[in-house]
Amino acid sequence: MALRGYIFVLLAAVCWGVTGPFAKLAFSQGVPPLEVAFWRCVLGFVPFTLQALLHPDRAGLRLAPRDRGPMLAFALLCVAGFYGVYQLAIQAGGAALACVLMYTAPAFVAVMAWLVLGERMTPAKLAAVAATLAGVAAVSGLLSPGAALSAGPAAVTFGLLSGFTYALYYIFGKRFLSRYRTPVIFMYALPVGAVVLWPLFEFADKTPAAWLAIGVCGIVATYLAYSFYYAGLRCLEATRAAVVATLEPVVAAVLAFTWWGESFSGPAYLGSALILGAVGLTLWDGRRSAAAALRRAQGAELAP
Repeated sequence: MALRGYIFVLLAAVCWGVTGPFAKLAFSQGVPPLEVAFWRCVLGFVPFTLQALLHPDRAGLRLAPRDRGPMLAFALLCVAGFYGVYQLAIQAGGAALACVLMYTAPAFVAVMAWLVLGERMTPAKLAAVAATLAGVAAVSGLLSPGAALSAGPAAVTFGLLSGFTYALYYIFGKRFLSRYRTPVIFMYALPVGAVVLWPLFEFADKTPAAWLAIGVCGIVATYLAYSFYYAGLRCLEATRAAVVATLEPVVAAVLAFTWWGESFSGPAYLGSALILGAVGLTLWDGRRSAAAALRRAQGAELAP
């Protein structure tokens, strides 16, 4: 059972990891980044909606009035916002760098959960935030002589925005969206994202290669990735699944190197290691905190 879970999450990581390299293929065929983000919404919407509508729980399709505002905000920030800035980050800095900077999300989660949800800021979380900041500085070139932005200000800015908007998935999920199945959430959110992105670009003429790239981003990197990941969660605890999913930037980097010739400088490799190490530290701290909470609860039950 656990092996199957690992396989599903590994497949999800591979599916997410191909986003950048195939997005670059679409760009090379003349498709603008925000159009790729638009089609990612449209093509992901169709299978998610079919899955939601075919589920026997028809009552679960209804959105409670109190959740309509948060769902709209989720669609604007986590779908239109994240999909858009991530494509812009890929265009500005390459697939590998964009994926690494997206993994600053756990540091953003730690800070926002502390400020918004009232979660405790542990020493491990503080260390993870510090490691993330140092990693971003190294990746961007700020630790190099002359403090030049080797990655470029646009690449770093869009990459950090992708990490921030990706982190909002956790905040919305923790506060509002845990009451709905994943296909239902995306059934509502993806069309809103598409509508928001639509006016921001002009449709390009597309070659077969462009349609192939768009299809991979919309179906493989969106619908199949989330489907594999949540199938894996049914067999694995969340922390183990999240650790396996961090293979995503490795997949992106390998494909970007072999396909597009992308590579990092020495400090950028160090920065990438710091960012991914911060992800591992955050996950370890979450697992340790959950185990401590379980022990306290068991102790309370045994108390006279």
